[in-house]
Amino acid sequence: MKGFDHVPVLLEECMEGLALKSGGIYFDGTVGGGGHSYEILKRTSPDGRLIATDLDDEAIEAASERLKEFDGRFSIHKSDYKNFERVFEEENIDKIDGAILDFGVSSRQLDCEERGFSYMKPSAPLDMRMDRTQAFTAEELINTYSREDLAKILREYGEEKFASLIAANIVRARTRCAIRTCGELADIIENSIPYKFRQNGPAARKSFQAVRIAVNGELTGLYECVLSLTRRLKTNGRIAIITFHSLEDRIVKQAFRLLETDCICDKSLPVCVCGKVQEIEILTKKPITASEEEIRRNSRSGSAKLRIARKI
Repeated sequence: MKGFDHVPVLLEECMEGLALKSGGIYFDGTVGGGGHSYEILKRTSPDGRLIATDLDDEAIEAASERLKEFDGRFSIHKSDYKNFERVFEEENIDKIDGAILDFGVSSRQLDCEERGFSYMKPSAPLDMRMDRTQAFTAEELINTYSREDLAKILREYGEEKFASLIAANIVRARTRCAIRTCGELADIIENSIPYKFRQNGPAARKSFQAVRIAVNGELTGLYECVLSLTRRLKTNGRIAIITFHSLEDRIVKQAFRLLETDCICDKSLPVCVCGKVQEIEILTKKPITASEEEIRRNSRSGSAKLRIARKI
């Protein structure tokens, strides 16, 4: 599928970080168009194995086509990566050699008008579902949530300082007519933000991010998933996680810190009683970011941050 035919973000950095080896078992929790998965299979030939998940039917179709030359060495499940335990059980897998999670929204999803992810597509329906079989959409959220709940979503998931004003204006606008398109929502957001604060990029960006996160439950259970997935690595196994906004990155950073800590007791205690031991070595003390050359080729890579850890 041509729309997914793009070079994945931080590809070489991810492949190097995973320390790929022939015969290894790897998990790609967000397969997208199969870019990272393709390289994993290529670099673990002839007998590396890949298990992947995604919620987007179009992504699964595109990835399956892209990976078909490795038939017999991979399987893709329509599933949230957070349900990896169930997927591993179906695949009869206990431990893995590596895992990659890429939390970016694909160019296909952003550019496809009918998917309703982008404020740059004014006539697009308010949809934003990763899984299009899911009933709940951005339109329902925008037209049914209370002012207080809308403000909370915009504030917590979008870090939007004008969340309360935007929420109030959304509620006011929908009393006249249901808000159905990305353009209608973008206009409300734009008119809610004082002019001098609209000079730092598109006014609707943070709010659209927040609504998308809420519709898809992107942050729900993320911390627990990073902990449990990392614990399924074999000794010296690697996990690489690419985030695209500070909320995701903060959660990944906190999970890695807990896994790297060898004691979580109250420091006033004379001896450790928790029994916690160090589980990983964080290999990226600061996140890896895209080079200037990559950002020139793909502007969306500019906000990407990669963190890598090794199981000990």
